[in-house]
Amino acid sequence: MEILVMAGQLLLGLSLLVGLHEFGHFAFAKLFKIRVDKFYIFFDFLFPLPAVMNFALVKKKIGETEYGIGWFPLGGYVQIHGMIDETQDADALAGPPQPDEFRSKPAWQRLLVMLGGIIMNVITGIVIFSAITLYYGENYLPASEARYGILPNGLGRSMGFRTGDKIVKINGRPFAEFDEVYKPDVLLGSHSYFTVERGSQLVDVNVPANFMDHFAQQKDSLFVRPREPFTVGRVVAGNPAAEAGLKPGDRIVAIAGKPIQFFDELQAALVANAGKKTTLAVERDGQPLTLTAAVTAAGKLGFEPKPTMHFEQRQYTLAQAVPAGVSKAFGVISLQGRAIAKIFRGEAKASESLGGPVEIAQQYGGQWDWQRFWGLTGGLSMVLAFMNLLPIPALDGGHVVFLLYEMIARRKPSDKFLGVAQQIGTVLILMLMAYVIILKPLLKAIH
Repeated sequence: MEILVMAGQLLLGLSLLVGLHEFGHFAFAKLFKIRVDKFYIFFDFLFPLPAVMNFALVKKKIGETEYGIGWFPLGGYVQIHGMIDETQDADALAGPPQPDEFRSKPAWQRLLVMLGGIIMNVITGIVIFSAITLYYGENYLPASEARYGILPNGLGRSMGFRTGDKIVKINGRPFAEFDEVYKPDVLLGSHSYFTVERGSQLVDVNVPANFMDHFAQQKDSLFVRPREPFTVGRVVAGNPAAEAGLKPGDRIVAIAGKPIQFFDELQAALVANAGKKTTLAVERDGQPLTLTAAVTAAGKLGFEPKPTMHFEQRQYTLAQAVPAGVSKAFGVISLQGRAIAKIFRGEAKASESLGGPVEIAQQYGGQWDWQRFWGLTGGLSMVLAFMNLLPIPALDGGHVVFLLYEMIARRKPSDKFLGVAQQIGTVLILMLMAYVIILKPLLKAIH
């Protein structure tokens, strides 16, 4: 079921983003009276072979444009009359330009048509982040609430963090909110470090230059979490917790005589008693109570913990939410730029940084959470805008480069040159897709 939820969120998110991206091209083409032959979400052919396996799941012609949903779930396209792209090459445009063709229009109009998809993705990202900020506000944990220290995962331990460390400074400065620990400026900056209180000592923990590579390999993306006491939350009927008599609000203080304060200690104690009956020392309404529970073979009792740390909430008006949304949206662009800069400096591997549909679906998660869904979709919209602006032939950015050249040099590259560039760009993109979708998961499975 979780896989279906992941796939459903991925399909919905990408369909929205691809549709809006292509609508950006479509809208500017219509504005400048350029004929649009097709508007498709997903491809109605075996990309990048426009003459192979041509069929659509749904299609309808309205006016001069055929609208449809293709069978090949990878991107989408608008077929703009008189433009060299994946659906038509220079040979298909051998005749003289017609008034309703892309190639007959001034360079500035063609430039806006090519930027239309990127512009629409940026607008979409800003709208999504602004709406999330306005509707949900922001929950944050004051740094002072993380008074019990942190719990590192494998990546955190490899960086030098230890269970119980208290982070007191970031890059030598005190901080107010715990989420500042995860800021891209810190994790992708040069020579970043955390100062932790470990017992009676202050210790500096450096962020490695190749943090991105290690981060990409972790299924658990939070390299440290605040360590916190807990109480019993929802008890799942039919599980050992319910059979033992645990109730919401109970506080487990010991398992098999071993004192318990934090949830990670509970997990370790349950694993140590997996498959056994054991005693639970519990506090209920201030009174001590002893229960007997049969721990499952997987080391579970069957209840959800309820955190006891106090989170603050920041609410926004519309006038405040929009600037905050703009900042969050362009923060994604900044993060992408920093990541690529690290790759070019040799501080990160492109092979580890690239993620395919499986990785994106995993980020959406196996439970449908609208706040998480819209947050990830807004981020993907900005990533799509950024990636499409890269100066690679076959991407919007490649067309933009050629159009800027035409506007500056006052002469247009030949249709033959554009056709060859389109083919080269398509091959590069296909190689990248083959690596991300097929080769990378295969290599991971082997190792």
